[in-house]
Amino acid sequence: QVQLVESGGGLVQPGGSLRLSCAVSGTSCRINTRGWYRQAPGPGKERELVATVTSGGSTNHADAVKGRFTISRDNAKNTVYLQMNSLKPEDTAVYYCKVDIAAIGQYWGQGTQVTVSS
Repeated sequence: QVQLVESGGGLVQPGGSLRLSCAVSGTSCRINTRGWYRQAPGPGKERELVATVTSGGSTNHADAVKGRFTISRDNAKNTVYLQMNSLKPEDTAVYYCKVDIAAIGQYWGQGTQVTVSS
């Protein structure tokens, strides 16, 4: 059974940093794409892409986080990371990890809360 376990969320002051981790277990199939998404609080807020990294190492970051967030992966640990620097209050959201596994499908983590507040 495929499982995604996220960690690293919490409360941080504006300008601070956090690193999120997402460890994938339960599969030996190739993971095509790993990504981070977020959903801010409030009505009408949809889940949005933050960053993705492919199996080949190509990355994509949303404009709102470019230059502040960096996605990376450790294939040996089957883990994807999101380094978040210069955090802003508008980065407050539940952050979700997603993986696209070849021949199996897409899986989501349970989400981890990130709160940026003084």
